Amino acid sequence: MAQRAPYHSYTYREYLALEAASNVKHEFFNGEIYAMVGGTPEHAALTVAISASLLAQLRGGSCRVFSSDLRIRVLSSGLTAYPDVSVVCGELERDPESDLSILNPKVLVEVLSESTAAYDRGEKLEQYKLIDTLQAILLFSQNSRRVELHERSTRGWRTEIFTGDQQVLLPSIGAELSLTSIYGDAKL
Repeated sequence: MAQRAPYHSYTYREYLALEAASNVKHEFFNGEIYAMVGGTPEHAALTVAISASLLAQLRGGSCRVFSSDLRIRVLSSGLTAYPDVSVVCGELERDPESDLSILNPKVLVEVLSESTAAYDRGEKLEQYKLIDTLQAILLFSQNSRRVELHERSTRGWRTEIFTGDQQVLLPSIGAELSLTSIYGDAKL
C-alpha cells in the first residue's frame, strides 16, 4: 500500500514568501495555499462592468474601487483572498505583516464561476462576514442576470436576491448597480 505524503500546513509568512516569488496569485486559509486560476471571458467582462459602474459613481469621494489585484485579509480568521472587486472607504488599513494586504474593505464583489461558486457562497462568504468594516458582499452570477446581496444590518447579515432589470442599492457607499446596465455592458 502506497504511503500518503505528510500534510504540510503553511504559515502566513510562508504564504507571503510564495506570493512574493510567484507570478500567479494565491489565496490562503487554514494553512492551505490555493492557486487562482484565470476566469472566463464572461467573468472578466462582468468584473469590468461592475468596476466601471462603481468607479463612475464613487469618483471624487472618499471611497476607492479596486480590482482583483488587491489582496484582502480577514485578520480574525487568517483568510487572505483576492475578491474580484473591492471598495475601501477612507484610509487603507494595512495588514501588520504585509503592506500589500488590506484589512478594511466596505464592499466586496465576487463573480461566481462553476468551480468556485460553492466556496464563494459558503466558507469564503462566512469568513468575509468577520471583517468589521464590511457592509456588503455581492455575488454575481455569470450565467444569468442574478445577484445575491449579503448586507450587514443592525440585526446581523441579511440576504436579498436581485434578478432581471432590478437595481441593487448600496447605501453604505452611496451607490446603486443596475443589472440592466451591468449585464448589458458585459454583453451577457
